[in-house]
Amino acid sequence: MDKELLFFVNEVFAKTGIKIAIFYKGLPVAGETVSNETALDKVSDIVLDKENNRTLFSVKNKNKEYVCRINGATTTERNFAFFISELAENYFFKEAELSMEDFYKEVLLGELSYSQLRKYASKYSVPDMECFVMILNLPSKDLLDVKTILEEYTSSSLDYSLKLNETQCALIKFVDEESYEYQSSTEYAEFLLRSIQEETGVDVKIYIGGSVKSIYDLSSSYLQATSAISLSNAINAKGNVHSFKEYLLIRILEDMPRYRLSEYLDTLMEINAGEIFSDEEMINTAEEFLENNLNVSETSRKLYLHRNTLMYRLDKIEKLTGLNLRKFSDAVTFRLITALIKLVK
Repeated sequence: MDKELLFFVNEVFAKTGIKIAIFYKGLPVAGETVSNETALDKVSDIVLDKENNRTLFSVKNKNKEYVCRINGATTTERNFAFFISELAENYFFKEAELSMEDFYKEVLLGELSYSQLRKYASKYSVPDMECFVMILNLPSKDLLDVKTILEEYTSSSLDYSLKLNETQCALIKFVDEESYEYQSSTEYAEFLLRSIQEETGVDVKIYIGGSVKSIYDLSSSYLQATSAISLSNAINAKGNVHSFKEYLLIRILEDMPRYRLSEYLDTLMEINAGEIFSDEEMINTAEEFLENNLNVSETSRKLYLHRNTLMYRLDKIEKLTGLNLRKFSDAVTFRLITALIKLVK
């Protein structure tokens, strides 16, 4: 049993007369519990568990998140839980005050307790609204210029950009009324990409996490953005803007047994399709066509190909794979096959 946690349990009882139990990953680690009692692995707020007549709330210590339990599930216990969580912060966290940039870094990494989040969100006037994270990858020598442009082109004064390391910076984007001029987070990222390229000529790649309700859940969006980096690299994805949502299928496939992926690949592959999927030039043509929304003219322009040459390659792909990439459903199947090939290797 962690002595520090045990001391905290005793400290709470000495100051309040309330008996608490502490759980880690659902199992008891300090305090008195009933036989076989368990708890949720994690709670983001104070939970009144009326079915079991108890109140659950979280505390953090040494980068671990624990769930505390007190008996009862009324407003009174909710108030006690709030008070004890504040007590825990004073007991476990005696760190120096965080700057705004350090605060946002800790938010992205999920290192702050609920009470700490509330404290600094109030201090720095962080709004309680929908938001998401974008990670920008770029050469380190251009990081400062790009961060300056981000601050210039962000559509809201609420947005915040910060340096993550020598080659990455993050933009925390709040979805306010001004943001609705863009149809999606991807469209907004495309706008930023064009602005950065026009101003600096820097080759930037942008990775987008999903939207969350508020800053209290922002670490989830950050994890999704980092997943978009690894997943797009895993399949050598084309383009400069990558959203976690577009790789959700890849994420699902990664969790499946390798033999099952091989079975799906064998089902989808035509007998002569290997000739296409082993030809780097043909794959590059197909990927560029998909990246340009099945637009023949735009793909020809970007690949510096005559239109007839592009059409010849698309026809050859159809002949050997049975997939007409000009049809959306076949284009999706082609993308699925390329992903399976890369995952099975």
